[in-house]
Amino acid sequence: MKQTISVIIITKNEAHDIRDCLASVVWADEIIVLDSGSTDDTLNIAREFTQKVYTSTDWQGFGIQKNRALAYASKDWVLSLDADERVDKALQNEITQVLQSPSLDVYFMPRLSSFCGRFIHHSGWRPDYVARLFKRGSAQFSNHLVHERLTFNSSTGYLKQSLLHLSYKNLDEVLDKMQRYAMLGAAELHARNKRTSLPGAVLHGTWAFIRTYIVKLGFLDGVQGFMLAVNNAETTYYKYLQLYFLSKSSHNL
Repeated sequence: MKQTISVIIITKNEAHDIRDCLASVVWADEIIVLDSGSTDDTLNIAREFTQKVYTSTDWQGFGIQKNRALAYASKDWVLSLDADERVDKALQNEITQVLQSPSLDVYFMPRLSSFCGRFIHHSGWRPDYVARLFKRGSAQFSNHLVHERLTFNSSTGYLKQSLLHLSYKNLDEVLDKMQRYAMLGAAELHARNKRTSLPGAVLHGTWAFIRTYIVKLGFLDGVQGFMLAVNNAETTYYKYLQLYFLSKSSHNL
């Protein structure tokens, strides 16, 4: 018997993305949007697609916020999406087929991400398997501030069709995310009592470029591959530089 499915999405000021995301999952049995205090038109757009729109402004990180959204889900299965992700017809058909008679509890799917207008097939971004489809009650999200992941002790499988990820649409978004991810990453490392030095920050950033552009064949992704490698290097450098200053501040208290 076909299983029912809930889609969960967390948002904040996603008016530029949320409509296309929601339109790609109108086939789901339930759509849940949990917002953390949008000041744009995100909530109005979300209510065009679902009545199950909630707000939780006590932000404690991506993992905790996604678990809050998960708590609202009521169907047999859950599909977790970000606002800049899309489920195309091919992936929809595969999910629908799997739910006709699911034999596993958690499914990974390959993610195809774009960077400044080009889908990236190398640079460590492909196939980028992510666990997003799971039987409700079989998994939950880790409590990481950023780069949260699904945690589970269940049987897993892999889908063939890709989840589309329209990330980093322009340089403004690249710079904005670089700063936010560097700050959040540093805070997370600091909370885990990690330490670094100024030379360490430089080495981490340099290795991030080499790994992305050479080891992970980023040069095959053209201009965007080079830009992505530089972005990874800068984000990593600033993350460890911020960690260095956080560690110095704590030591001086």
